[in-house]
Amino acid sequence: MLYGREDERAEIDRLLGEAGDGRSGMLVLRGEAGIGKTALLEYAAERAGAAGARVLRATGVEYESGMPYAGLHMMLGRHLDGVGTLPDPQARALRAALGMGGEGGDRFLVGLAVLTLLADLAEERPLLVLVDDAQWLDGPSAEALLFAGRRLGAERIAMLLAAREPGDFRAAGVPELRLGGLDPDAAARLLASRAPELPRHVHHEVLTEAMGNPLALLEFPGTDGGSSAYERIRRSFAVQVAALPEPSRVFVLLVASDDLGDVGVVTDAAARLGASVADLEPAERAGLLRSSVDGRIEVRHPLIRSAVYGDEPLRRRLAAHRALAEAYGERGDGCHRAFHLARSVTGPDEEVARVLEEAAETERNAGGYASVAAMYESAGELSPDRAERGRRLAAAARAAADAGLAERAVELAARAEPDLADPVARASLVLIRATLADEQDRTKEAYRLFADSAAAVADTDPMTAGYLFFQAASAAANAGDFAAVEDIAERGAGLPNGSSLAALSRVFAGQNPLGEAGSADGVAALRELIDGMTQCFGARDRVRAGMWHLMLGDFAGAEEHAALLERRFREDGAIGLLPSVLMLRSRTLLFLGRHREALTAATEGLRIAADTGQHRVRVYLETVLALIAAMEGDEARCAELTAEPLARGVPPSDVHAAGALSLLDLGLGRHEEALRRLADVVAGPNRQGSIVSLPDLVEAAVRSGRPEDGREAAAWYAEWAAQVRQPWAEAVALRCEALLGPDEKAEETYTRALELHRESKVPFERARTELVYGEWLRRARRRNDARAMLHAALERFERLGAVPWAERARTELRAAGESLGDGAAPDDLAARLTPQELQVVRMAATGLSNREIGAQLFLSPRTVGYHLYKAYPKLGVASRGELARLPLG
Repeated sequence: MLYGREDERAEIDRLLGEAGDGRSGMLVLRGEAGIGKTALLEYAAERAGAAGARVLRATGVEYESGMPYAGLHMMLGRHLDGVGTLPDPQARALRAALGMGGEGGDRFLVGLAVLTLLADLAEERPLLVLVDDAQWLDGPSAEALLFAGRRLGAERIAMLLAAREPGDFRAAGVPELRLGGLDPDAAARLLASRAPELPRHVHHEVLTEAMGNPLALLEFPGTDGGSSAYERIRRSFAVQVAALPEPSRVFVLLVASDDLGDVGVVTDAAARLGASVADLEPAERAGLLRSSVDGRIEVRHPLIRSAVYGDEPLRRRLAAHRALAEAYGERGDGCHRAFHLARSVTGPDEEVARVLEEAAETERNAGGYASVAAMYESAGELSPDRAERGRRLAAAARAAADAGLAERAVELAARAEPDLADPVARASLVLIRATLADEQDRTKEAYRLFADSAAAVADTDPMTAGYLFFQAASAAANAGDFAAVEDIAERGAGLPNGSSLAALSRVFAGQNPLGEAGSADGVAALRELIDGMTQCFGARDRVRAGMWHLMLGDFAGAEEHAALLERRFREDGAIGLLPSVLMLRSRTLLFLGRHREALTAATEGLRIAADTGQHRVRVYLETVLALIAAMEGDEARCAELTAEPLARGVPPSDVHAAGALSLLDLGLGRHEEALRRLADVVAGPNRQGSIVSLPDLVEAAVRSGRPEDGREAAAWYAEWAAQVRQPWAEAVALRCEALLGPDEKAEETYTRALELHRESKVPFERARTELVYGEWLRRARRRNDARAMLHAALERFERLGAVPWAERARTELRAAGESLGDGAAPDDLAARLTPQELQVVRMAATGLSNREIGAQLFLSPRTVGYHLYKAYPKLGVASRGELARLPLG
């Protein structure tokens, strides 16, 4: 019976009730050891079981927390027959992670596979997932479960995780419930139920020392005082174990030493140590061990494991691990055999290190890179030879990087480097450190690491050196250090990839006043880079090539490139790469006037980037959403989305954020503010990404009565437009010229601009040209011509949802003598849906099943169905068969 936990039980009942009704949820219980987390998990299990739900369990094991995916093994072991029904990329990723063969993939795909498998199980009946001692759960399992939990929707799943407070288990974005001590009345009742015959003074002393800790209240009466609550609880369990017969203690130690608790393995290992199945009974009667519903043997409370493993003599622990290694070896489980062997020795042992390396290579063939990293790390630590230690730790670092465990990879690389004599091997480790620094916006540190490492191997490995120099130049460009780009290009001249280095340097050459491809040579260099993109080394390089299209104003080319990559990444299940391509695609879609699609892509990218810890990409996506908010006139949203990019001050995101705020100011008539902000950007040291905002600066200057402040920007923009030869850009350059030029040339210039706009699909810029031309016509008292032009602008602005700009067009129309209604925008079916609903509906309209849609959007099929259920009434349809006929953009 639980005492004094009414609020906590109510919260758990709510979680279970909502899951039963099809609203999944996740909750983390936080609290100190013994505070009642395990008891609340048991309460949840009993309630769920009574309601007919399925219960899956896992427990973090303090001494096995380095075993990759041990937690998933424990939780999913009895349900792995369902892996075959998963979409192929997910099935391959989960098989590789669990050592079932197959090729590995994106580590986040493992989390999606877990979500899909759990969702499939929940189709039969509601599902409760319980994790105790989550702070000791192995990192890959924790990441997969949290990834799945954050994406829960309508799957009838409740996830309840218990973790120490304080602890290392971080679950950002997941609701938490912190447990304090029991109130005095509940504590007294619990103690009385445990020890009703205690003398009053002892009763009072125990209540005082336990401080409301339930486990302390249960265990204190049988222990002596004089130590902390945690230590006294552990001592109590240690005393209970010590009282068991020797063979029974063997069983308790084996269960405490292993992460799976497989009955066959444990009994086999026990037999090697002189114990039999009959010796389990005393430990079970004492309440120290119990059999779980899925056929495992487990400790009754996690603190029993700590008490047993910490108090047993070293020789007994070593013997237990040896016996477990032998038992796992006979079953063909090389991973667990290797891990237990590593824990069966006390110092360097080449034979064990060799076994670990062999197991690591077996795991590599299956794609389980997290396991590979852990095994190679153990092998390195056990290597007597220094060179072998360095080689194995370096292999661990590379495997951790392949698994996406960037910070772990960097730490392993730092440990390996002192033991490596080969400069090429050292360079590969520097590459890991520099890549992480670049992704974390420490771009100056990154390009120095790249460049120094490249120089160190230029004589011995020119190909690697050329690649490292190119990465160095790219990172220097990201940092806005264009002098460093030029210097790096000179150092890499003559090496493989040297021509690309030279081209990159010309893109950011000093003669370019914008830090973009404003000069003819810079534009030619960008085109050279794009033409040579077949030499790109990886997926991220291909995304970078799409950004080069964007720098040339080639929105159609960038969108085509991004769409191809997005399709490939979705088919491959490369969820970790998707935010980068969605970053590129959302920006190009926005320029092409496909605002709803841009919003959908940016919203999905932002969510995945947050889930996968890709901070730079997340911030960049915030600026895309900020630009949409600016066009729509949503001040609060725009300010919220630009706050972090501006605070971080990393180009080009901070420049794009300033541009979004300036566009908002311009649309709302705050011309002086827009001019001031953009003038500061253009005059600053980091102008990367400012080219698209120069026409805004020109218009702000003209409307502020200071046209001279916009002339230099107009000239820069005109030079860029002439070189990139994009009709829309040339049209905008002409618009700037007309705004600044004499009235007698304005009409001719506006007319030429509109002719160019008709050759391209950048509707927002076309509508802005129509608006300023209509304003000019009205001032010239040509009201009929003005009304025709202003109506065209108004229609485009309304279709794009550009509210303040549409209002400006209406204001001009009224000034031109036209009577208008309330300005209600035409009905847009797509606008009725949330971004994710729109994404799902569009895919369903093509005939894809819920399962196929879920595989591409990294959602469970049931959540896909939920989004369709919510979308149908908004669209006025009753089934997916009607979707194909709807105009959804």
